[in-house]
Amino acid sequence: MTKAIESDRMREFGTAPLGKLLWKYSLPAVVGTVVMSLYHIIDSVVIGHAVDDPNVVSGIAITFPVMNISAALGMLVGTGATTRISIVMGQHDKPRAERILGNSLTLTIVIGLIYMSLFAIFLDPILRAFGASDQSLPYAREFMLWVIPGLVLINLTFNLNNVMRASGYPQKAMWTNFIGAGLNMILAPIFLFGFGLGVKGAALATDISMLVTAVFVMWHFFDQKKELSFKPGTYKLDRRIVQSVLAIGLAPFMINMAGSLINAIINNTLYTHGGDNAIAAVVVFNRYVTIFVMTVIGICQGMQPIVGYNYGAGKYDRLFRTFWLAAAAGFVVTVIGSTIGRFAPRPIAQMFMQDEQQIVCAIDCLQITAMGFWMVGYQIVATNFFQALGMAGKSIFLSLSRQIIFMIPLLMVLPSMWQLDGVWAAYPISDVLATIVTSIMLFIQIRRIKAKGRNRLLSDQQL
Repeated sequence: MTKAIESDRMREFGTAPLGKLLWKYSLPAVVGTVVMSLYHIIDSVVIGHAVDDPNVVSGIAITFPVMNISAALGMLVGTGATTRISIVMGQHDKPRAERILGNSLTLTIVIGLIYMSLFAIFLDPILRAFGASDQSLPYAREFMLWVIPGLVLINLTFNLNNVMRASGYPQKAMWTNFIGAGLNMILAPIFLFGFGLGVKGAALATDISMLVTAVFVMWHFFDQKKELSFKPGTYKLDRRIVQSVLAIGLAPFMINMAGSLINAIINNTLYTHGGDNAIAAVVVFNRYVTIFVMTVIGICQGMQPIVGYNYGAGKYDRLFRTFWLAAAAGFVVTVIGSTIGRFAPRPIAQMFMQDEQQIVCAIDCLQITAMGFWMVGYQIVATNFFQALGMAGKSIFLSLSRQIIFMIPLLMVLPSMWQLDGVWAAYPISDVLATIVTSIMLFIQIRRIKAKGRNRLLSDQQL
């Protein structure tokens, strides 16, 4: 019976109407990614209004790339473990899947304890490297000192939540995100406004929310009736399992570490040309566009299994139609984000800050950076299209092209001509250049796939 169900699920990738199919697989992913992104947004909004010091916004901004390092280390394990578990479950090797699950738990805790210790010891130099000033450093330090214990919980939740989804519980995985974000949304205002705990209160709200979600998701795997569960003897690290997990997780790890690097460069450039107000302004842009970017990533997650199946089955017409449907959806999402950012920047800025000088700076940031954001949705979908085809190298190159190849050189040149506006201008110019490169690579790949389809058709006719 199980095999029949699995066969029906796989068969729908090649036969079901593509619009409904993409909606079916994208909606839970969109909800999950957007809800998860609310953690940082909630903290930014509440802190910006609860603490009567404009430097607090830039202080919290400094912590985001630092926390992104912990997220990258979490993905190093989580993405690799989820992929390996999916593969061995497809081979009906449940004992090995549970060994990978146990190893991933141990590896997450070990790596978490290492980076938590390093963060605690070298916190001030790390925050300085990411652009903290004398005014913003105290807020950044206070937030990080209290949120550090929760970072490993964030990694555990991310990793096990992905495994939960891959082992047949997508709805439960989505509810995990709802529980965490909802609890954080309730606790953060209570701790900041009700108890007057300031930045510490926001960190504690995040820690408690992550503790609850980590317990929720781990409880799932301690239930021996579930498809996969924790088993005694599976926690001892196996060198081959660890190597296979880390090898697969290396790509998202590199992309997130590159994001932290570019954030450090951007923050230091912003401080040079605009001070703490400029760093606070970019927080507004980053938190605002996160909602739209995460929506597009959710669409990509729904697209990937459909594209992968039809590519392997040689159904290239369905392959291309799925891609263009997803690209159109992603394009619409970021066009909406770009339009609002361009023409209604003040209400967006006022959500995150109260100081008028910071608001004016954020308005300039939004109006310029949003100029190229409308094309980002298409670029993200095209990049994930290569990943769905199994072309990880091309996907990584396209993911890094905007940040490393274009953004860094532009940040070295444009501010010398246009000061702070030059920093903002680097964003849309990088978007345009990355989209051009992506379109060229996509055009070449589509031609190759079509040629492959014609050759297969000729071969079938000869037979």
